[in-house]
Amino acid sequence: MHPLISPQQLASLLSGLDPPTVIDVRWSLTGPPGRVDYSASHLPGAVFMDVDTDLAGPPGPGGRHPLPDPAALQATLRAAGVHAAIPVVAYDAADGSVAARLWWLLRWAGHQTVAVLDGGIAAWRAAGLPVTADVPHPQAGTFTVRPGGMPVLDAARATVLARDGILLDARVSPRYRGDTEPVDPRAGHIPGATNAPFTALTDAQGCWLPPEQLHELAHRWGVADAEVGVYCGSGINACALVLGLELAGVTCAARPAALYAGSWSHWCTDPGRPVATGPNPG
Repeated sequence: MHPLISPQQLASLLSGLDPPTVIDVRWSLTGPPGRVDYSASHLPGAVFMDVDTDLAGPPGPGGRHPLPDPAALQATLRAAGVHAAIPVVAYDAADGSVAARLWWLLRWAGHQTVAVLDGGIAAWRAAGLPVTADVPHPQAGTFTVRPGGMPVLDAARATVLARDGILLDARVSPRYRGDTEPVDPRAGHIPGATNAPFTALTDAQGCWLPPEQLHELAHRWGVADAEVGVYCGSGINACALVLGLELAGVTCAARPAALYAGSWSHWCTDPGRPVATGPNPG
């Protein structure tokens, strides 16, 4: 399954005999909760998952959105009707940066057929496709979580990649530069990391750029034949970089970019870890 699916392709699959499992993960750092939008309207048959409680563990020493406990994630996925043999499609409001978190988590957990809806629910509506407020009650799934399907970084390995490989910071430029930090206790970036804002991966409508443009972006960010790591504020939006680099063809499913799961929210809690500011990696 290609990691991106268009609204028309998804609509066709949903009308077939073996429809995929569809999951709504709309979420915003500043609110309101995504469940509010889901309750108002969503794709037919879509189940809601909350980023804060379903797609992450409790905030703490590991960061604001640490990886969820495998047993807890398995229970959540089974409650949503996820099976290993049935494809899963994740969608968010538009740009795929949150849906990519579920795409990444499922790949990390061992699911082989996962896609992100290109353009999210905004593109679905723009295509004139139906939405509903009816909440489905799926039959329990049987998917077994087997962690390790995607590479992860800790702070020590992120330090090495920033020095000897490629470490990309997916946050918007003002946060990377340290001009502002609305959430975490320190501002700036990991020394040696290159700013690669996840917002650059999609167009004004929230649809992903063509592979050749994504490849050009990756080249601009210095991605070459070397190990690549990514991070963001708390490990959510950086998953879009993992997906974007795969779509660009500069990484592949067999050798994806590695996610620093704790990201900046973990890095900046230790006063002994250095911080760089300004527009350059430092």
